[in-house]
Amino acid sequence: MGIIDNINKLFDHRIRLGIMSILMVNESADFNRLKELLDVTDGNLASHIKALEKEAYILVEKQFIGRKPNTRYSATKLGKAEFRKHIEALERLLRK
Repeated sequence: MGIIDNINKLFDHRIRLGIMSILMVNESADFNRLKELLDVTDGNLASHIKALEKEAYILVEKQFIGRKPNTRYSATKLGKAEFRKHIEALERLLRK
């Protein structure tokens, strides 16, 4: 097995890496919280969320709080497992 086999191309981008990092340590986060923590535009965040959702790495839940729509995101079991593999691969790479 090669040293970079478990490096996941999907986590190459700092925003997707940031989204997953936040969701690994928080049960969930809403759109505005992610936007604030990552300091990105709505459109930029939305496109990276879509990429993670497409791979089933994150779960999207839409609801209303009062009369306001609220979208929450959480990491799926698959997403957490893939992210852990990615981080472990990076750690192995750094130890070489």
